[in-house]
Amino acid sequence: MEQLLGMNFDEVSLQFSKISMYPLFDAAHYIVSVMALKEQPGAVDVARRSPFACWISAMIYCFGGAVLSGLFLAEPALLPFSNTSNIVLASIIWYLVFYFPMDLVYKFTAFLPLRLVLASMKEVTRTWKVVGGVAHARARYEEGWLVMIAVGWAKGAGGGLMSNFEQLVRGVWKPETNELLKMSYPVKVTLVGSVLFTLQQSQYLPLAKHQLMFMYTMFLVINKIRMMITHSTTSVFAPFEAVLYSLLFQWQTGVQGPSGAPKKGIKGRKESPNGSTDTNGNISESVEEKANGTTVPRNGYRKKTD
Repeated sequence: MEQLLGMNFDEVSLQFSKISMYPLFDAAHYIVSVMALKEQPGAVDVARRSPFACWISAMIYCFGGAVLSGLFLAEPALLPFSNTSNIVLASIIWYLVFYFPMDLVYKFTAFLPLRLVLASMKEVTRTWKVVGGVAHARARYEEGWLVMIAVGWAKGAGGGLMSNFEQLVRGVWKPETNELLKMSYPVKVTLVGSVLFTLQQSQYLPLAKHQLMFMYTMFLVINKIRMMITHSTTSVFAPFEAVLYSLLFQWQTGVQGPSGAPKKGIKGRKESPNGSTDTNGNISESVEEKANGTTVPRNGYRKKTD
């Protein structure tokens, strides 16, 4: 029975790995990406004022991973736009989501059951992109683990990693939203996937590629559906991040936690009665010396006394 189950899993995962992404899964990726753009603050106003800028932003959302991973490998940034079929498909979806009368296309795709299906299909494309990025990098740098991880990560989460550049296209500058400063769940899970597939390609995981693809995709889909249904924004990696942070980055007193709050052992700045502070946390009161009807504080300024 166990051998039968194992055989079935291997066969199912092998057939799953042969699924073609174009056109259905790619279309789902474009729909979800353009919807995410439309839900950004001010995006609809930009679409009215400058359709071209809106289209550029949409293409970054749709093809940001291919652009960024290509730049990592010194390939032309416009190479992903050489596939005319994908560009036309993404452009048609962009136009329908933003400009269809009465916003019917957006409202239809925002219907929760359909949106769950589209989001699940988008997560499938994430797996394919990570695998493709890792394989592409390995073809050039067979022993370059860091390169394989970086390219797979960029290809699977390039839209998020290029978010600051995309915001600039819309006239928005928010450097505090940099994904490297505070990673979102999609960027984190893509990085984990890139590490796993790099280990698998380097023969350090006892799994076939199609098996890992199936398992990783099921994890992505199930967790994405759970987060959408429960409206949860908590990452499944949060407990592991807290443990790793406490083990590796909290030994030195004075280091701030991930939330930016100071840890114990850090002395705060105390204010003295006259508003001055001591960097060591001690209150330093200015001593005034009276001479000839004037008051001379230690800071060197003179003030008249009544």
